[in-house]
Amino acid sequence: MSLFATKPINQIVAEASETGTHTLKKTLTGLDLTMLGVGAIIGTGIFVLTGQAAGKHAGPAVVISMILAGIVSAFAALCYSEFAASVPISGSAYAYGYGTLGEFIAWIIGWDLILEYAFGAATVAVGWSGYVVSFLKDIGINFPPAFAAPPGQTVTLSDGSTVTGIFNLPAFLIAVAVTFLLIRGIKESATFNTLIVIIKVLVVVLFIVAGIGYVNTSNLGIGCGPGDPGCAQFMPFGFTGVVTGAAVIFFAYIGFDAVSTAAQEAKNPQRDMPIGILGSLAICTVLYILVAGIMVGLVDYKLLTNAAAPIAVAIDEAVKVSAGTTMGAVLAAFPFIIKVGAVLGLSSTMVVMVMGQPRVFYSMSKDGLLPEWAAKVHPKFRTPHVTTAITGAIVAILAGFVPIGLLGELVSIGTLFAFVIVATGIIILRSSNPALNRPFKVPLSPFVPIATVLSAAYLMNSLPLDTWIRLIVWMSIGLVVYFAYSYNHSRLGKVSDAEANVETPAGYKPPIAAMLAMVLAIALTIWQVWGAAWIEVAVRTFAWFVTGTLVAVLMYGKGDRSGGRNPKTRQLGLIASLLNLAAWAAITYWFFVHYAELHAK
Repeated sequence: MSLFATKPINQIVAEASETGTHTLKKTLTGLDLTMLGVGAIIGTGIFVLTGQAAGKHAGPAVVISMILAGIVSAFAALCYSEFAASVPISGSAYAYGYGTLGEFIAWIIGWDLILEYAFGAATVAVGWSGYVVSFLKDIGINFPPAFAAPPGQTVTLSDGSTVTGIFNLPAFLIAVAVTFLLIRGIKESATFNTLIVIIKVLVVVLFIVAGIGYVNTSNLGIGCGPGDPGCAQFMPFGFTGVVTGAAVIFFAYIGFDAVSTAAQEAKNPQRDMPIGILGSLAICTVLYILVAGIMVGLVDYKLLTNAAAPIAVAIDEAVKVSAGTTMGAVLAAFPFIIKVGAVLGLSSTMVVMVMGQPRVFYSMSKDGLLPEWAAKVHPKFRTPHVTTAITGAIVAILAGFVPIGLLGELVSIGTLFAFVIVATGIIILRSSNPALNRPFKVPLSPFVPIATVLSAAYLMNSLPLDTWIRLIVWMSIGLVVYFAYSYNHSRLGKVSDAEANVETPAGYKPPIAAMLAMVLAIALTIWQVWGAAWIEVAVRTFAWFVTGTLVAVLMYGKGDRSGGRNPKTRQLGLIASLLNLAAWAAITYWFFVHYAELHAK
């Protein structure tokens, strides 16, 4: 089956080494890449979603949620580092999947990455809007609340009255501004990002240093007994809530993934990519854990549930406690400083997020899976200006019209799914191409990749069912696009059979560890959601079963694996994908119109 034809790794590496006016410019150092990672990771997650995760899901145990999310990210970061150092090309998980799991699964990853980067950037834009409106209010400028919220969202004013959102104008405008910056040049964008990262890291450190002395252990449920006045329960929603909190805030950790999309623009990717990926993750994980602990120690976690600026809320409490002291006078200026830092910091996060998506489009277009115009590079700035403009437009529209909660959950599930594919690809590539130059290797393989699959699956299964349904519908749309356009236009389909899969050794045997990871993921899903409503079990199990089946067919199927195209395969694929989309559209309608209402009652 040509659906699973893999792109030769040596061809991918050769493309990464190309030079000329139609290629991306190699300007980024290890420091630039690390700063890009920090710029993406320290953003909406720490400034916005941490408070929501604590208030709605984990309570004071949000600290454990941070640790869990950090562990899953560490496993995945090791897998990304091996790929990025060995196959240094734009496209991130898409390019890695093309070289290991085949074109069909690579397309699925590329389509999935749109959720991660475009929706992720929109999430950050909405968070930026919340902070900038709050900042403007502090300096005496009251921005119209109806134009700072998506349509239909109710906004409660300080006097208790409410207004209905029309359009989130600040979120729209920041998306447009970041797009213009990225079209101007990657080095200029990286320099801007580095300056802003320094500022926002200083803000985060200041919050830690200033707030730690005013932590009320009763807010953490420490040093007091159940029922004592002001004594919080450390894990009010149980361990399930802690895991759900980790899944929700997982969005915050995807910056290292965005670093891998810039591999083709790194000066020395074999050395610098692992440094940028692992270094940024290590720095930010420590900061996240400290900030989360101090935040829920300063203020009752319930007050953070709907806070647009939870760090500012926590500092306000510290100001009250320290009133009349020298430190109190110093802390009084902190809410203003933190909001300025958040506004600048979220701007740099958007730079990295919007930067990632066009480079995935660039790689997909170079492979023929998207139209040629998607690979156009600006003759002067050497950036993928067409896809950057398109991405920016999509981000701006999403940011203006969609609520932040929905965006964040979709980004998290898309990212976790990409982690599953990358980890599986590492296992397969170790067997299918043992001679590949690997400047960095995942330690304890295949155990670390299997742990990546299982930990990502565990967090995915903790996300709401409606998020799963939206992911499946999005993927169903992607399948229609693939069979309608990409299957016939693929450049791999135009190479001779002799050129396809030339790197697979004669004695290759499919690694059992890859299938073991899929089987364990399915078993984990059944165990994790067993006892829930039948549709909860059915939808999640279906998604994992399909993923496992694709991997099994790829590894053990006897069909044609050449790059050639078969008109019957395209016709059958298009019909099947259209029927699949229609079925899931009906399921989605039934779920949101009927099941969700009955469940709410």
